Amino acid sequence: MTLPSTPSFKLNGKRALVAGASSGIGLGCAVALGEAGAAVTLAARNIDKLQGAVDQMTDAGMQAEALQLDVANVAATEAAVAAAGPFDILVNSAGLAIHSPATETTEADFDAVADLNIKGAYFLTRSVAKGLIAADKPGSLINISSQMAFVGGIDRGVYCATKHAVEGFTKAMAIEWAQHNIRVNTICPTFIRTPLTEQTFSNPDRVKWITEKIKLGRVGEVSDIMGPVVYLASDASALMTGTHMLIDGGWTAD
Repeated sequence: MTLPSTPSFKLNGKRALVAGASSGIGLGCAVALGEAGAAVTLAARNIDKLQGAVDQMTDAGMQAEALQLDVANVAATEAAVAAAGPFDILVNSAGLAIHSPATETTEADFDAVADLNIKGAYFLTRSVAKGLIAADKPGSLINISSQMAFVGGIDRGVYCATKHAVEGFTKAMAIEWAQHNIRVNTICPTFIRTPLTEQTFSNPDRVKWITEKIKLGRVGEVSDIMGPVVYLASDASALMTGTHMLIDGGWTAD
C-alpha cells in the first residue's frame, strides 16, 4: 500500500502581489505568503508605510519589495502589473467602506466605494490573469471579500452590494480561466480587528451586534486570515476555484 502524500503549502519560487498591503489584512496576507516562501510585492498608495513593512519582512528573512499602486486607477494598475509581472499569486485586500443608512447614501460615496471594491478589484484581477495567460502559467487569484457578501448589515447597503458583486465576477472569471489552470477564489472575513475597524469597535451598539452574531464569541484577528490565504495560494487547494472561504466565526451559519 502506498500512503497518500499531503500537497505542499510551500510557495517557494512563486511571486505574489498583495494589494492593500500597507496595514491590516493585506499586511497579514503579505507576511503569511512571505513566510511560506513566496517573493512578495506589497502594493498600496502609501509608499512610506509599504517600505517600512518591506524592511521588516526582509529583516526577518523574507523576500519582499514595495510597489506604489492605486487600484482605483485602472490604467495605472494595468500598466504597473504588466511591467512588474507575471505574478503567480494575487491577493487583493484593497477596499473601502463608507457606512451610512441607505436613505442617506450620497452618490459620491457610492461611486468611491464601487470604484475600488468592484471596478478596481475586477481590473486588478484581470490584469494579473492576463499576465499569467500570456506567460502560459497557472496561478491563484484571491480577492478579500466579506461575510457581507452573503448577508445584510446595518448601514452597509453599498458595502454589501460591492462584496456581492465581487463574488459574482469571481465565479465568472473562475469559469473562464479554468482552461488556463488559473484559480479564482475569495476569502470572506467577519469583522477583523484592524486600524480601519477601530471606529466600528468604538461603538458599543455595534460591538453588541457583532458579538451576538459571531457564534465563537470573539471578533476576528488578522492572524485568522493568514492560514487560509496560504492554503488558497498553495497547491493544497488545487481543486478549489470559483468559490469562497467564510472566516466568520459562524456568523452566516444561521
